[in-house]
Amino acid sequence: MKSALVMLAAGLLLVFQARADECPRPSVGLALGSGGAAGLAHIAMLEVFEELDLRPQKISGTSIGAIIAVLSAAGLESGAIRDIFKEFGGSALDPLSGLGGNNNGPGWRDLLDIDFNEGGIIDAEPFLEFIGEHFDAREFEALAVPVKIVATDYYSGQSHVFASGALMPAIQASMAVPGLFKPVKHDGKLLIDGGTSNPLPHDLLEDVDLTVAIDVTGSRPNDSDDQPGLTDLLFKSFEIMQQSIIRARNSIQAPDIFIQVPAENIRLMHFDRVDEVIEQSQAAVDELRDALHERLSCD
Repeated sequence: MKSALVMLAAGLLLVFQARADECPRPSVGLALGSGGAAGLAHIAMLEVFEELDLRPQKISGTSIGAIIAVLSAAGLESGAIRDIFKEFGGSALDPLSGLGGNNNGPGWRDLLDIDFNEGGIIDAEPFLEFIGEHFDAREFEALAVPVKIVATDYYSGQSHVFASGALMPAIQASMAVPGLFKPVKHDGKLLIDGGTSNPLPHDLLEDVDLTVAIDVTGSRPNDSDDQPGLTDLLFKSFEIMQQSIIRARNSIQAPDIFIQVPAENIRLMHFDRVDEVIEQSQAAVDELRDALHERLSCD
């Protein structure tokens, strides 16, 4: 009897193995785009990958997408990443209209360092130190998944891609939004936010079977009775520019799965609204789940 059960188990194992050989999972590359606090929606996208037990083999990211790409590639689950931003975001109000906070992370009062000669009004160092406390890797080579991060050469206007070396300078350069954060000097270049040249870098995901790109540049509700203020005009115009770049790039090389996440009434620095951003992303979560199910199916 025992021998028969062993033979049955071995037979089933062979069947399952043959099925797996017939239906291998594709290698996946994941691109996480820029979009300020709207990019917190990337956390919900990572939850879908975890739900499907699907791990990207390569990740690329710009600005907020670069930050979350590194956290994910360093081994943090989506829930842990969400907790990091909730801890930090209690004081993340629009720094140009309201300041304050009482959470354990650095507040915008701590980050403000007004020096127009440096090209920015917010010091990124406290934020980077706070993020860095939550993972051990300090170089790209120490990450569990290969990552590419995009910044922009201010003088040439060309993308600068980081894929090796120190992580924190790459993140700082990728998130250096003009006018908010000072540019980063690196290898004789002056680098600014990668969203100015490649806000959704799925073109960097080479040698994978399936490319997934998450666009978090948001949306602008059409309310003729609500005149946008100065900061909204500046930041939303930056989003319009990024959306134009994404459309142009997609017309040349489209990703296999392209997900646009809406984010109404979320400003660039609204990191205190992580739950709201994730709630708004639920339709996009369903869209991504369905698209991945379809691609993974062997029927």
